Amino acid sequence: MLKRNLPPVHPGEILREEYIKELGLTITEVAAGLGVARGNLSAILNERAGISPEMAVKLSEAFGNTTLFWINLQKNYEIWHAEKKVNRQNIKHFSLSLS
Repeated sequence: MLKRNLPPVHPGEILREEYIKELGLTITEVAAGLGVARGNLSAILNERAGISPEMAVKLSEAFGNTTLFWINLQKNYEIWHAEKKVNRQNIKHFSLSLS
């Protein structure tokens, strides 16, 4: 469980700022290099979509890091937002009784 007050950065922002801009690439170049539609990549970069496991594999191959790097960025982002959204007071607690 993440217990931070500040939200983690969306993985699309990291991809956009730390990889694409840093390397002087265009969205069109990266989309073609990954074999994905420019619109799909744009949705990730503009934080309207997340990084799927398949996209994580492609990004890790393209940028020389691990698939888990991208998956963990996405997972941490989603968990942080889920923690803020879910009202835990309305959830019934269950426990296992060992016989």
